[in-house]
Amino acid sequence: MTYDVIIIGAGPGGIFSAYELVKKNPMLKVAVFEAGHALNKRKCPIDGDKIKTCIGCKSCSIMSGFGGAGAFSDGKYNITNDFGGTLYEYIGKKHALELMRYVDDINMQYGGEGTKLYSTSGSKFKKLCVQNDLHLLDASVRHLGTDINYIVLENMYAYLKEKVTFFFDTPVETLSIVDGGYKITCQNGEYTCKYCVVSVGRSGSKWMESICRDLDIEVNSNRVDIGVRVELPAEVFSHLTDELYESKIVYRTSKYGDKVRTFCMNPKGAVVNENTNGIITVNGHSYEDPAKQTENTNFALLVAKHFSEPFRDSNGYAESIARLSNMLGGGVILQRFGDLIRGQRSTPNRIEESFVTPTLNATPGDLSLVLPKRILDGIIEMIYALDEIAPGTANDDTLLYGVEVKFYNMEVSVDKNLQTKYDGLYVIGDGSGITHSLSHASASGVYVARKITE
Repeated sequence: MTYDVIIIGAGPGGIFSAYELVKKNPMLKVAVFEAGHALNKRKCPIDGDKIKTCIGCKSCSIMSGFGGAGAFSDGKYNITNDFGGTLYEYIGKKHALELMRYVDDINMQYGGEGTKLYSTSGSKFKKLCVQNDLHLLDASVRHLGTDINYIVLENMYAYLKEKVTFFFDTPVETLSIVDGGYKITCQNGEYTCKYCVVSVGRSGSKWMESICRDLDIEVNSNRVDIGVRVELPAEVFSHLTDELYESKIVYRTSKYGDKVRTFCMNPKGAVVNENTNGIITVNGHSYEDPAKQTENTNFALLVAKHFSEPFRDSNGYAESIARLSNMLGGGVILQRFGDLIRGQRSTPNRIEESFVTPTLNATPGDLSLVLPKRILDGIIEMIYALDEIAPGTANDDTLLYGVEVKFYNMEVSVDKNLQTKYDGLYVIGDGSGITHSLSHASASGVYVARKITE
């Protein structure tokens, strides 16, 4: 079973890598190995009725499968170098933006036409933010929505399945170097190739670390983001979301000088569970279809933590905090902002009497028993800062879900072609530690595919 190119992982990096490979050279024999399910088999059992919380499926349909963790996200493609990764450090800022726009064009061809491209350029909110010691980052944002994002993926798979061999529910166990290329081992056999593209996403972080250890590929410690997901009435942020949709706002706390940022804003969206390596955390989705929209807007508030020597396990630190939340709440913990400020846990009755109805069934509790004081102080300070530009953010009934964690892979040592020290072995997407977004991961897949076909 020999291929010209084997791609490990069918997330956005892997998909766009496969797409560009067969577009540039239809004669290439390409295979994609994915630990999760095919797109049409990705179904989370949580229905809100019989099954209300995560049951720990062997393969999490939210995190794994065709489309990766981004398949059921809100489908935001941020076209910017200001956040979402450091791809530009390897390929240049201009080229990175060109590739992100190319990815956007492909998404439009495959079902995304008619969706809106938002931009912060020239926005009056930049001035409003600066006047309140907040900083709005520049970006163009294509919002597909969870529903349209799914359609784009369906159409791309329909195109690719005739040209690429897909192996679903087939985790790659080992990757080794052989004469003339590489060999991967799965439960159903061994496969070889001349070129190997590794695109395992954040959920493949532990596997990626083990491969780098086995092949003696250098890795560098990365950061981790820890925080909460905020949910409040959509009207509170409507003046921002109607014009910008996604507003990445950064604040430096006066108490510690830490940076806190908004992330993944979902106007009229829903809060959802996420399962990463058996740990239940929280995220958010939003839809283009008005029939699927809610009365609430949700977004994350995250504090970035960078660790220095001798500590290297930033993900392990975040995992321990998330596990504590799971221990106390059986999953995600929910608390009203007013309860947090007054030092009391939220109860089912207090949540029931709240003017904001939660979109996720979570356990009422006390986030101060979970989050480190420094992180929690930063989040509280940021909420009061946001209240200056969006009055109502600091209302008692604003809901906080915890914890939200963004795990970043150890940054893998690659050259300007995203190639490791071994010829023909590339590492792309969020699994590389270099990209942290749909647009950057997809762009990295296109970039490497072009390098291979050259």
